[in-house]
Amino acid sequence: MYDILVYLFENYYTPQSCPRAEILASKLAAVGFEHDDINDALNWLRSLASSTERCLPLALPEGPHPAATRIYTSNEYAALGSEAIGFITFLEISGSLPPALREILIETAQEADSFPLSLSEIKVLALMVLWSQEAEVDHLVFEELLADDDNRLSH
Repeated sequence: MYDILVYLFENYYTPQSCPRAEILASKLAAVGFEHDDINDALNWLRSLASSTERCLPLALPEGPHPAATRIYTSNEYAALGSEAIGFITFLEISGSLPPALREILIETAQEADSFPLSLSEIKVLALMVLWSQEAEVDHLVFEELLADDDNRLSH
C-alpha cells in the first residue's frame, strides 16, 4: 500500500489530477502493483477523504487554541507507537502540520494494516495528508518526509 501512495505522490501533482478510483486501479495494475495492495491503498484514500470531511472544521477560527496540547489515547498510542507520535510532534512544532491535518493524519494512520507504524510508514501517510490538502511544506521538512529510512517500506 505504501509504495502505491508514494507512486501517487510522485505521479500526480495534485489530488485533483488523480483519476477516479476504477481508472486509477486499472492504471496501478498496469504498472505492476498487486491487487490487494491496490485495494488497501484505495480504501486508505477513501478513509482519508472521510477523515478530511470530519476534521476540517478544526481549521475554522473557533477551532483548537494554537497552544493546546494534544493528548493521545491509549488506543492511538498503541496504533501509532512512540516513533510515529514523535514524528507527528516534529511536524507540528515545525509548523507543517496544523491541528486539523494532525487529526486527519492520526485518524487515517489508525487505518493502517500494521501497528505500531514505522517511521517510514508515518512519513508516507503524513506526506499523503499534506498532499491531499495541497499544503505548503518547508523544503527541509519536505526532504525529511522523503528521506529513505533503513527499514524501507516492504508492505
